[in-house]
Amino acid sequence: MLNEILKLDKLIFYLLNHKIANPVFDVLMPFITSDFNLRVFLVFVWLGLLIFGGRTGRIVAILLIPAIAISDQLSSHILKPLFGRIRPCHELENVRLLVPCGSGLSFPSSHAVNSFTVATLLSKFYRKYLVYLFSLAFLISFSRVYVGVHYPADVLAGMMIGFVVGIFIFYLWIYSVELYKNKIKKKFEKT
Repeated sequence: MLNEILKLDKLIFYLLNHKIANPVFDVLMPFITSDFNLRVFLVFVWLGLLIFGGRTGRIVAILLIPAIAISDQLSSHILKPLFGRIRPCHELENVRLLVPCGSGLSFPSSHAVNSFTVATLLSKFYRKYLVYLFSLAFLISFSRVYVGVHYPADVLAGMMIGFVVGIFIFYLWIYSVELYKNKIKKKFEKT
């Protein structure tokens, strides 16, 4: 069964890496997948939340710090070494490689984990932007397959993990707020 899944994963990889190739995506996807571009974008979002987002924006900006730290460390330092999957650009022939392959491992995609963590957390506070947030996270994730550095399963797993981390951070925040409110309530009941 696992062999069948891996074969399907490679088949879909070649479909997304070769069959839908076009000049627009060949320019757009390397730009979208660039670590530098993503970090700059995230810094602008973070500063925007902090400066212009009011109380909610500041809360979200603060929550993004542990959310991204957890998602990135979980993906890069726990799951990738645990699974040890080699990137397609290191093991497959005829890969359309549009960015450097990198020496890291493949499963799960850290880009997918991190972008879905951010999208999930932001969407819990800013519901009206949900479609835009997840569309952008999906585009970032998809770009990893298109440029030749991840398998589709790497990206799908990353999306799911990122969603779970984002939900975890959100509900941990809600739980902490409730604990604080109960503590304050008990304090006033005693006086």
